[in-house]
Amino acid sequence: MSMEILQQRLHETAAKGLLRSLRQVEGVGPRVELAGRDCLLLCSNNYLGLADHLVLKRAAVEATFRFGTSSGASRLVSGNLALHDALEAAVASWKGTETALIFNSGYAANTGIIAALAGRGDIVFSDRLNHASIVDGALLSGAKLVRYPHNDAATLGKLLEQHQTSGLRLIVSDGVFSMDGDLAPLRELVALAEQHAVLLMVDDAHGGGVVGTEGRGSAAQAGIKSGIHLQMGTLGKALGSFGAYVACSHQLREYLINRSRSLIFSTSLPPGALAASLAAIELVRSAEGEQLRQQLAGKVALFRVLLQQAGFSVPDGCTPIIPILVGDPVVTMDFSRRLLEAGFFVQGIRPPTVPTGTSRLRCTIMASHDPDDLRSAVDAIATVGRRLEIC
Repeated sequence: MSMEILQQRLHETAAKGLLRSLRQVEGVGPRVELAGRDCLLLCSNNYLGLADHLVLKRAAVEATFRFGTSSGASRLVSGNLALHDALEAAVASWKGTETALIFNSGYAANTGIIAALAGRGDIVFSDRLNHASIVDGALLSGAKLVRYPHNDAATLGKLLEQHQTSGLRLIVSDGVFSMDGDLAPLRELVALAEQHAVLLMVDDAHGGGVVGTEGRGSAAQAGIKSGIHLQMGTLGKALGSFGAYVACSHQLREYLINRSRSLIFSTSLPPGALAASLAAIELVRSAEGEQLRQQLAGKVALFRVLLQQAGFSVPDGCTPIIPILVGDPVVTMDFSRRLLEAGFFVQGIRPPTVPTGTSRLRCTIMASHDPDDLRSAVDAIATVGRRLEIC
């Protein structure tokens, strides 16, 4: 009976056009092989093209040969390596905070941090378009979850007035929103956090390495040097490695070491990933990193303008995430399929990842993309879009 229930749920998911499956992709560069076909990759978060950079590969290999393939335990047992400490020092220096703490993934970081900080009697204020890991962290915590309209600092201010508690209150927002590519109003959020004496956490998974001085992220982009208590970020997107971090104060780090279950009960990251991340941060802060960001910015601007000229309602912005809204999930996946047949891999995004009625193609640009390839991609997107009456 139970298996029949599961099968029925799968049928219902398929009927709504929401059934998902895995696709095997060969390669991480601008061009990959998918189902035996050479494709231009337009849905990767490898924004700076570092995932196959020689410096990162060499660092990972050398660390693996020297230290092995695993840490062997959680960090509170015997899995706290010198490389963990070095990476945390590098993150703190880069982000301009007292210290940092490494987690195994962005999802583990967000769920682990929020559930450690908040609990029964506490309140978490979350942007309605925050990443699922933030929502899950709030739900796991047992705290009261108050969701405010996307990037609406004025309404958030009213909600902070309305929802009082003798416990802890925490505001959480993406820095760069993963599905729309827009920036959070961080100056307003910092002001509200200070006014109402609440903690502020920013998930900068898609900002780190990409925006701000030395790629320090959305806080640097907004000119903010203090007022954000926890800056979470990932090492597997623009930094081309794997894992996540939170940049914070010594007090918050100590608290999380003692309370964050995703840290306490997980075998820590292996030496190869840690060494690659160290190399990535050094590279991102270098002249080469600045050059890559400039190349990325130019290609992002080119792609946006070409889409707008082709008739698509694409928002302005500075990040490499460029959504093409379609609406219907079935049409969205048909759009994606037709582009793949033409040699362009652009993944369709459907609920629950995005709100109902906002299914889209989520295009992402990399510094390593060839401008002529991007022009060809827009031509293909426009051709298919006209056939599907999207533009």
